Amino acid sequence: MRFLRRLRADLSAGENLEIYTTGALSLVLAVLGVLGTVGGEVLAAATLATLAVMAGGMLGSRRQVAELAAEVRARGVGEASVQDLLSRDKPDVVEHVRTAQDIRIVGVTLSRTLRNLVDELQRRVAAGAVVKVALLDPAGSAPEEAARRSTIPDRAEMYRNRLRSSVDLLRELASTPGAEGRVEVRFLSFVPAFGLLLLDPRRPGGRTYVDIYSHSSASGDAVFTVLPHRDGHWCDHFQTEFDSVWQDGRPADASDGFATAAGV
Repeated sequence: MRFLRRLRADLSAGENLEIYTTGALSLVLAVLGVLGTVGGEVLAAATLATLAVMAGGMLGSRRQVAELAAEVRARGVGEASVQDLLSRDKPDVVEHVRTAQDIRIVGVTLSRTLRNLVDELQRRVAAGAVVKVALLDPAGSAPEEAARRSTIPDRAEMYRNRLRSSVDLLRELASTPGAEGRVEVRFLSFVPAFGLLLLDPRRPGGRTYVDIYSHSSASGDAVFTVLPHRDGHWCDHFQTEFDSVWQDGRPADASDGFATAAGV
């Protein structure tokens, strides 16, 4: 049964076809030879055809091995493309948020992040997940600093407007039925060096997305993903970075429009 399941899976994926073809041809030839159904010339021709199929399969396998070896050698000498490491967005982030129990976010205004994820975050906190969010304090001087680092240095008010929208979403998130005590918010008096989205960072299946912020550029931020099983040291590093940022943040409270303290 296991063989049949594997056969069906391989045929559906188009994998190992030359092996199955060779095996089938060999079996047919053996049966025909035993029964004497066909003559020696036909069997010889069919045997040669089977050998040709085998040779083609071997050439394909050798080519794949050679390509893989070249890629490994390139990575070993530092020639791997940065395209393999960086992207312009967080791949499959919604799917990973959907199952996370420990969600931690650090950013500047987080307007797009919260807008894209707030519905899923509401479902997660209602299911028992903990969400911690740190972003700029709209009442402090950090928006001016963020503006100076952007392409609109004289428009700090735009950052404050974005922050107000994000804070409104966070208030809504904190008021989700069943979310009491599971949503924590802190305000930062400084612009963080990078953005972070940590999903179950201390669990084997977790992941951390890191945004590399641009300086006075509208080209967008670069993002890379850190995985515990692959990047153990760097997972610990960015968890520590989150903890440091969180420690320096001001807990949100009733004066910020939250019903209860949301950052303790």
